[in-house]
Amino acid sequence: MRVECTTDIPSEILLNDIEFSEAMLSKKKLSKSDMVFVLRNLLRLKYYPVAVKFFYSEDEVSEFKKHGYKVGKLPYTFCHLSAVSRQSGEIVYAEKRNLGCSNARYILGWKDFDETEVKSHKKYTRDLEQAERFVRTKPRLPEGLLAIATAPLHKATFEPDLIHIICDVLQSYHLYNDYASAMDTHPVRPNLMMNSAVCGGAVWTYNNNKINIVPMCSGSYTAGKTEQGEINVFVPWEHFEPMIRRLLERTARDGGASFPRTGETYPGFDICKLCNFLIFKEPQ
Repeated sequence: MRVECTTDIPSEILLNDIEFSEAMLSKKKLSKSDMVFVLRNLLRLKYYPVAVKFFYSEDEVSEFKKHGYKVGKLPYTFCHLSAVSRQSGEIVYAEKRNLGCSNARYILGWKDFDETEVKSHKKYTRDLEQAERFVRTKPRLPEGLLAIATAPLHKATFEPDLIHIICDVLQSYHLYNDYASAMDTHPVRPNLMMNSAVCGGAVWTYNNNKINIVPMCSGSYTAGKTEQGEINVFVPWEHFEPMIRRLLERTARDGGASFPRTGETYPGFDICKLCNFLIFKEPQ
């Protein structure tokens, strides 16, 4: 059934980067939907930012289950859960028995270190000794994880632990510049690990409470995790709104979200920064 709109949607403001940013900044607190729309409107984010939750409390699990959610028909990977939220807009939930990836189970603390995990990394390394050292240096969640959930941020029925964004490299550059400025931290030091881009990237951010930016691992196309070779960005939830506000502040100040061509709407032209072939001015 078509819903009749009874309010005047100010599309002129939505399409004016400065007025839009100023209107958003006038709010004392941005809603989850606000932040999703800011990213889609100013950074042209293609997919939904994904809210990720690690459940350590039975009470939180019970509260989550009062709302609608879906579970996999088969055991799937952690990155599949995020992909379903990112692309299909689904709220999904998994416990240990629902997670089909051995490497993710190790990262999440649902599996102990074993020789099978070492052998699965042999193709990346010089020998098994190196593979063992690399597996042992991966981040792991604290013991006691009960379940995980992912959701498009604006639909999340829970308070996220972190946000997972898949975007192109130039968009990630904008995100980490705004993060560095908002959080007054520099340089930003991402943490890359073999064969654990999404699960390991998320867990590292959870454990260290810092942004993480990592390329996808080897199964990115074959497992339906990415479509155009995008990159992963993980942001602690408590840092997410400050990062979004920083994006809004400089857009309002400079006239647009673009860093390559300051003051222009993102992403600007794919030409040299000071190219003199595309200059327009008021007629005399």
